[in-house]
Amino acid sequence: MLGFSLNQVTMSEAPLNALLETAVHLGCVGVELRNDLGRPVFDGMKPDQAGTLVRDHGIRLLGLSQVYPFNRWSDEIENEVKALIEIACDAGAETISLIPCNDGSRTDKASRSADLMRALDGCLPLLEEAGLVALIEPVGFERSSLRLKSELASAIVSLDAQHRVKIVHDTFHHTLAGEGAIYPELTGIVHASGITDPAIAIEQMKDDHRVLVNVHDRLGNLAQIDALANAGYTGLISFECFAPEVRNLADPLSAISQSIDFISTRAQQKVA
Repeated sequence: MLGFSLNQVTMSEAPLNALLETAVHLGCVGVELRNDLGRPVFDGMKPDQAGTLVRDHGIRLLGLSQVYPFNRWSDEIENEVKALIEIACDAGAETISLIPCNDGSRTDKASRSADLMRALDGCLPLLEEAGLVALIEPVGFERSSLRLKSELASAIVSLDAQHRVKIVHDTFHHTLAGEGAIYPELTGIVHASGITDPAIAIEQMKDDHRVLVNVHDRLGNLAQIDALANAGYTGLISFECFAPEVRNLADPLSAISQSIDFISTRAQQKVA
């Protein structure tokens, strides 16, 4: 049975405690917290205090985002990964998130492969030492240096890194990439958001268009969730909505609850 999670960007304007209380009321398994919201991570709390606060709410600190661009490996990026790992371990987070470069550079196949392998070679010893998992999210924009899950999956398997590196299946980026392939056995989490604006073409879709999943969704969230579950995925669906109208909702609890109900009642697989 699949379960739900809440990514902090979906309630980016809310204090940490309000996010946690909402997650509890929604029946979420846990939350993913972020360092890129324009304010101190954990709202300035020490990592161990933040981790205790999450657990005191009876939920899990599923992950901590993010290092960008992880596949432009350098001493600076290595230090950022080390710092994020340290914070994650202090807080008791289960994963860290690594995001590929999306500036349009080094997007040819040879460069993509070389950059990814170099970054993974640098990250793996750090993850092994910490006993931590990294979630890597292929980003479907044409300017992305890692669009295809197949390339990431191949690299993970070639390095025998399945225990330390997992794929983020993002329903938005999956649609933009147009690849179709799914890797349930390598998937660490599903990020769900919907696009409901009928006027924009797929190649025009941006993060700010990403709303909660409902009956007007154009990304095929239900089909993607069913495909993953039918192929053996048993993990979590985490709401990651960047649209300002979602991030500024006066009553996020009701809105997210409606989206959970929609997915739960329409998906073929059991979700709760």
